Amino acid sequence: MAVRDDVERELNNLRQAGATLPKQVRATDSTGLVLTVDVSAIDSMSVEFSELTLFVPQLQSAAFDVLKQWASDLSSRITYLMENIGPLEFDPAAGQVLIRSTPPSQLPTGTEFFEIMLSTVGAGTFTLKRFKSVKGQPGRDQVSIQVTTELLLRLIDDLIDTVP
Repeated sequence: MAVRDDVERELNNLRQAGATLPKQVRATDSTGLVLTVDVSAIDSMSVEFSELTLFVPQLQSAAFDVLKQWASDLSSRITYLMENIGPLEFDPAAGQVLIRSTPPSQLPTGTEFFEIMLSTVGAGTFTLKRFKSVKGQPGRDQVSIQVTTELLLRLIDDLIDTVP
């Protein structure tokens, strides 16, 4: 709970100070976990962020099956985002698992989806971002994620609780 509590405290500090945004909120724990949230807007009930990252040192030399299991655990536990998520690609050679919205949100102008990358490269990393693609245009653009503060803290708890 230390990471969650530190993030909650930092978010409250940003609210109270009326801080100039964007800011990066960072929290660590005694096991070496480092969580960062790139906050772009905040109000009394919600947070807008571009990226949430968790560095997990113990995954640095983990077997690929550990990463696959983490992807499965995350996908079954995190069911409260705008779309369900599920593993999409497994790359044992690169030590990466790609998780995306299943299915993505269909909008009149295109689609939006969450993307999570799990990696054993470096310190072991979880990265959450959201993307938008426009019909008839190649590529995609990163967009902000807007959630209630309560949902963000729940996501942090679930993320840390599922770390292998």
